[in-house]
Amino acid sequence: MDVVEGTAPQKPVAGRQTGLLLLLAAINFTHILDFVIVMPLGDQLRHDLAITPQQFGFIVSAYGLAAVVAGILASTVVDRFDRKTVLLVAFAGFIFATLYCGLAADYAHLLLARALAGLFGGVAASGIMAIIGDVFPDKQRGKAIGAVTSSFAVASIIGLPIGLSLANWFHNWGAPFLAIAGLGTVVWAVAAWRLPSLTHHRAGQHAHPIAQFAAVLRQPNHLWSFAFMLAMVFGTFIIVPYFAPYFQANCGRSKEDLPIIYAVAGVGSLVMMNLIGWLTDRFGAQGVFLATAGGAVVMTLVITNLPPVSLAGAVATATLFMVLASGRVVPAQTMMLRSADPKLRGAFTNLNTAVSHFATGTGPVIAGLIIGEEYQGGPLTYYWLAGLVAAAFGIAALVLSFLLRPAAAPQPQTVPANPFPMALDPEPLPEAEEVATP
Repeated sequence: MDVVEGTAPQKPVAGRQTGLLLLLAAINFTHILDFVIVMPLGDQLRHDLAITPQQFGFIVSAYGLAAVVAGILASTVVDRFDRKTVLLVAFAGFIFATLYCGLAADYAHLLLARALAGLFGGVAASGIMAIIGDVFPDKQRGKAIGAVTSSFAVASIIGLPIGLSLANWFHNWGAPFLAIAGLGTVVWAVAAWRLPSLTHHRAGQHAHPIAQFAAVLRQPNHLWSFAFMLAMVFGTFIIVPYFAPYFQANCGRSKEDLPIIYAVAGVGSLVMMNLIGWLTDRFGAQGVFLATAGGAVVMTLVITNLPPVSLAGAVATATLFMVLASGRVVPAQTMMLRSADPKLRGAFTNLNTAVSHFATGTGPVIAGLIIGEEYQGGPLTYYWLAGLVAAAFGIAALVLSFLLRPAAAPQPQTVPANPFPMALDPEPLPEAEEVATP
């Protein structure tokens, strides 16, 4: 066994990685919670701001569309700066925009605030993924991404019920946004204190992002993946933003029921996503996707034609839909990453994220053009038609899944024993003085 003499003991890599992941997950939690909290507030916004379903769709869409623009523009310049600086500046802008949401007095101000939140939130989300890509080697990156993105489930299980309860308690739809801004301020302070400086990505020459994107678009396999992502997200976001208004206005549920519905659906999704991940590894992504995505199409038609139901019925229906709709993402992401050219995976992921944001932004607009209301603040009309459109996109995703092909196998890579960058350890190690071999 080789022995390296004169080398100072290193700080545990796993401990530093865990701390970094917890910090990134906390930032991602506030970003995700801000994005999803507006949807279950739909019925309150319709009454308090006297807006139509179409205007509510624009409020939801503003976030995603702004995130698309920000992500594409930022990708051309962010690599010139310290990852920590980019994330802190973007997160600070996001906190300000969220505070603005909570204080918005009318539709116009809320629409502008949502766009600003998407603008800064999109850059912050990209910054999180960039840090993971810099710090973690390929063999650890999937688990790191999974740990950070699990904050989506936590936001559904804990954040949404608490946020909705705050809105009900204070009789003010802006209360959840003010709470998120307060939490974000605390997280920002901790990040400014503990997040390490990351600048080693600036060393060496890098291909221009536009050239990389052009190379991605020249490969048909990538284009099929983008179409697949677009169809899958449309199949969800054409109907999900209107769940809460439909449950309240058409199914007889009260705003006090919403925290229970979303909490149970979130717990079910978190539990089943772990099981679906295991099934994907065990039986293959294609088969698991066909099962979950096919079930999601059926539940789309069920939930958009739901009559007045009990609380238990609403919980069961919403949970089954969310389990299947979120569960299909696990095998879908596996198939899309497998189809990406390894040499272009970074640019492919950025563009795929932009496609996803585009769909989350335009899906509610499409729904808003379809859905109406019997009278101001009354039951929704033509939600069933929006369900048919969403189901059609879900079926398109099923068909497109057969067109995805695995990319050529990458060359074997050597994973360093200590993948954590020296930037994360403020105490540089002295050079080895002697290497002894028995």
